[in-house]
Amino acid sequence: MPLEAIAYASKATKRLTDWELNGLIQRASAVNKIAGVTGLLLYDGARFLQYFEGPNDGMATVYARILNSTLHGDIIELARGRVGRRRMPYWSMRWILTDMYQFNEAAFSDWSTFVRHSGENHRVPSGMDRLHALAAPYVE
Repeated sequence: MPLEAIAYASKATKRLTDWELNGLIQRASAVNKIAGVTGLLLYDGARFLQYFEGPNDGMATVYARILNSTLHGDIIELARGRVGRRRMPYWSMRWILTDMYQFNEAAFSDWSTFVRHSGENHRVPSGMDRLHALAAPYVE
């Protein structure tokens, strides 16, 4: 079954507490599990960057919820496309607090593909490289 992936950045409409973020993730995770979607949400206190992946029908359901959310605005789609396998299979959804520098590195990375680079031949990390580096401490 082909999988679709989307990465976007947006501005939070207000500063969310950890409690509010955990509630958001619990609700999103429940929907994502049913939809077969996995992903990761970065938050720097003012902005979100989310990467999520799954089957086309599940992605449509999840993305509609994201686009209709009042918790953020100014959504910029960084990338959208098909992936041959899951890049973030670890969680139905997980949030990671980042600082402004980490967020900017991830958001302004190369999002032309969902490829992770390996080896030292690639001096500039891709967006997926940055996400995987941020997620690595939380992967069991």
